[in-house]
Amino acid sequence: MATLIDAIALARQLIDIPSTTDDELAVANFLFEELTRQGYACRKHALSETRFNVYGSAGGRPRIVINSHIDTVPPWFASREDDQHVYGRGACDTKGIIAAMLAAGERLRARGIDEFAFLFVVGEETDSIGAKEANIFFADLGSEFVVVGEPTESTFARASKGAFTAIVRFDGIAGHSAYPERGDSAINRMVAAIAEINAADWGSHEVLGKSTVNVGVVRGGEKPNIIAARAECEMIFRIVCEPREIREQLARIVEKHRGTIVVERGNPPQFMVVPDGEESTVVAFNTDVPWLKNLGRPLLFGPGSILDAHGVDEKISKKELLAAIDTYERMVIKLLGKQP
Repeated sequence: MATLIDAIALARQLIDIPSTTDDELAVANFLFEELTRQGYACRKHALSETRFNVYGSAGGRPRIVINSHIDTVPPWFASREDDQHVYGRGACDTKGIIAAMLAAGERLRARGIDEFAFLFVVGEETDSIGAKEANIFFADLGSEFVVVGEPTESTFARASKGAFTAIVRFDGIAGHSAYPERGDSAINRMVAAIAEINAADWGSHEVLGKSTVNVGVVRGGEKPNIIAARAECEMIFRIVCEPREIREQLARIVEKHRGTIVVERGNPPQFMVVPDGEESTVVAFNTDVPWLKNLGRPLLFGPGSILDAHGVDEKISKKELLAAIDTYERMVIKLLGKQP
C-alpha cells in the first residue's frame, strides 16, 4: 500500500532536531504537532516543565501501543544522505524507526484500522524515566501489546540480555608520592579490582550466552605527586541472570579492595513475543521493554543495526527503513487478528 508520508524526509527532519537526553523538548513538540496534524488524539505526558512523553491515539481502543524513545546519546550531528543510507545522530537509534512507525500508522488508518496508539518517551539512554513514568500513567489503557522500536536489523527479538549499572568508590590514604609506604593509593586498589572484575565469570545462559562487563568510566586522584585518597569507576554489565546475583558477586570482589558500591540500578533479561511466521533473534543491548509491562506483552523490532548506534557515523539503510513500514503494518494486522 502506498503512503503519503515521505519516511526518508521525515527521518531527516527528526534527526535535524537535537534531542540528547534531558534536552528532548524540541523534538517532543515536533512529534506532538505532527501527530496532531495527522489527526491523532494527542496528549503530553509531562515529567517536568521541559520534558514530556508524546501519546497519540488513532481513535479506537488502543489494543497495541507502538513505542520508541526520542532522546539520543551525544554529540548531536545533522543528517545527510547518499544513495543507500541516511546518516546523523539518531538515524537508527531511533529517529529512522519512528519515521517508519508513523508511515505504517498512516497505512493502517487508511485500511480503517484504529486500535493502536503511539507512545514516544524521553530518557531511554540513561535511566528510562520516560518509560517508567508512562508505565504508571498509562497503566489503565487496556492495551494488549507494546511494540518497542530499537535497531534489531529488521528481525524480531525473542530475548534480550538484562543490564546492571554500578558506580564503585574506593578509599585510600593520601600522602606524599615520594614516600608511597606512608599512603595507600585508591587508584591502585581500583585498578586491581577492575582486573579482577574483568577476569571473573559472570554467568551464562543457554539462550542469551554469557554475561559481559564494561568498565567505561574511571576517576580519581588530585595530582601526580599526591597518593590518591579516593577513586571511582562506572561499569555496566549485560546480564543473563537476576541483577541481585551480579550485585552480590561484584560486592564480594570490590570489598576486598576497599571498594563500595555507591550507585546501582538494573533489570533482568527480557523475553518478547514474536509474531507467527516471523524470524527472530537474541540481542545483548538493553531497552525500555522492562519498564512498560503495564502496557501489554512486549515485542521488540526495528530497522538498522545497534552496531551503528552511538557511533561517529550513525546511519540507517533507506531500503531497510522503507521495508520496516511494511513490517510494522503487517505486525499490527496480525496482532489484531485482522485480514490483510
